[in-house]
Order: sequence, then structure tokens, then C-alpha cells
Amino acid sequence: MIRSSVFTTQGRLHTKDIQVFLMPTLLADTNLFLWVDLEDPSPEETKAVLEDVFHFHPLSIEDCVMATPSPKVEEYSPKDEDQFAPYLFMVIHAVDYSRTDGVFATSELNFFLGRNFLVTYHEKPLKSVQLTADRCLRSNVHIARAPDRVAHTLLDSIVDNYKPALEELSLEIAEIEHMALEQPTRETLKKIMGVKKEVLHLRQIIGLQREVLARFARGEFKLIRAHLMPYYRDVYDGLFHIGELAQNYTDSLTGILQVYLNMSSNQTGEVVKLLTMITVITTPVMIVGTWYGMNFDSMPEVHWVWGYGLAFGLTIVATALTVWYFRRKKWL
Repeated sequence: MIRSSVFTTQGRLHTKDIQVFLMPTLLADTNLFLWVDLEDPSPEETKAVLEDVFHFHPLSIEDCVMATPSPKVEEYSPKDEDQFAPYLFMVIHAVDYSRTDGVFATSELNFFLGRNFLVTYHEKPLKSVQLTADRCLRSNVHIARAPDRVAHTLLDSIVDNYKPALEELSLEIAEIEHMALEQPTRETLKKIMGVKKEVLHLRQIIGLQREVLARFARGEFKLIRAHLMPYYRDVYDGLFHIGELAQNYTDSLTGILQVYLNMSSNQTGEVVKLLTMITVITTPVMIVGTWYGMNFDSMPEVHWVWGYGLAFGLTIVATALTVWYFRRKKWL
């Protein structure tokens, strides 16, 4: 699906959903800004826009169409034989966390950013793209005056959408902590390791995206105007804060894992203690029973009329003394 919008340099909507064959004409007008959004496009739509209209470099088109696990940004400047205008190609990942399966789902968003155009490419519907498009059409701030301003809005929206995912993750970690303290089981250990793996995955994504945004914040690219640098730095700071939260979650999960191991060790110790107590308390019974179970003729107690009572009484007294001693030592 192809969605397109043309804005004036004042950020007002000029035209919407234009035909592909009209795009080169609009691109030639430097007083207009063209935003083309490709959502799950067909191969024909991809070729028509990326190759036939914008003539992007084949390598950037390949990276755009194929799934790219690592966020990145690259600057393309045309050579003598190239037909494209200078542009930035950027890959960013949006995230969502589901407590049902405990997995961070990542959605890739690709940018082609030029002086008077912005092309976004994504396979799945993205909340950040829809919100930014609505703001461009309805906002009085006129953020659609230039592509670098819209790109900042998209990046800022993506970073803001990390926060609900982190809140869900925080609730999941609190629930796991309660399970580890109240009733640690193998399922608890499985959840701890699963969530810890997802947090490490999140930290990897954030770390790479911080490197990308740091390049924008440092002003490495001429296509990003100088007066927008503070805005990009603000997005970078937001992502940095999210990275710190992810680090805190990693530390919390490490602590919960240690608590789980200690609780499991305590449970094992209680079981061993109980079994040891049973063994020691029943020792007088086993000693007396074993002793008189030999039934030698030279044992006068065997033929004595009170012999059974004596053995029984000796067993009871010895067991009671053992229990009393343990209670005195506060082992029971």
C-alpha cells in the first residue's frame, strides 16, 4: 500500500494520495515536501517508488526490502552516473512487549531522507507512523515543513512507544519477584531466564539505536539542519534513559534469580533437616529393635516375663529424651 502526502514549506497540506507518475514532477519543485509511506507494499509498488521514482542506490533498496536485525544509518551521495539526490538511509526498530508470551516483538522502520522528500518503508502497521501522519495533517505546529522535522517526530514517537512496553515488562518482573519469594518452582526459574533473555535482547536493540541517534545528535549529517540538533539530542537522551531502565531491569532479574536460588536452597535444607530429624529420632527404636531382634539364647531378657515391657519402655524413654534434647537445642 502506498500513501503519499505533499506539504508546502509552511507545513500545510498541498496534495494527498497522488499518483506515482506525478511524483517526479512534485520532487522537482523545491517549495514542496513529499512524504511517501510504503506499508507492506507489493514488489511492483516497491520497484515503482524506490527505483523508478527516487532511483535509490541498489544496496539501500536491498537493505530496505530485506529484514535488517541491526539499526543503522548510511549517507548516500550521488556519483556521476547516479540519478538519485543525496539522501540518508536509516533502519530503526520499534518494540512491543506481550505479557502473554513474554517476548519483545520488533518492527522495522526504514527511512530514506532527502532535502525535500521522506520515504518510509515498513511491513507492519506502526503506531508511530500513523500518529505522525495525523499530526502532520491536523497539528497547528506545522511539523511537516521539512523532512528532517518529520523524521525527528517519527523517531520521538518510536522512543515514546518504548515506555508502555517497559511498563509491561516492569509488571512482569514484579510478578516474577512475588513468585520467587512466595512459591519458587521450576516454572519460576523458566520465567526468570526467559524475561532476562528478552531484556538482554532489548538492551542490544537500544544500544545500537543509541549509536545511530548519537550520530544525528552530533550533527554528522548535512541533511539534518543545525537548529534541529537539540531535538535529536532530546530523542537520544530519551533512549539513553530507556537503556538505563533496561540495565536496572537486568540487575533486578539477577537479584531475583539469586533470591530464587537461595529460596530453593533453603527448601532443600529444610527437607534435609526434616529427614535427618526423623532418622535421629527413630534411632532408639532401630537400636532396641535390632538389639533384641538377635534372639540369642544367652539373652535373659528374651525369656523374661517383663522383657517385652522393658524393651518397649526403653524405646519410649530413649525417643522422648532425644526429642527433649533437640527441643532444648532449638533444633526442632
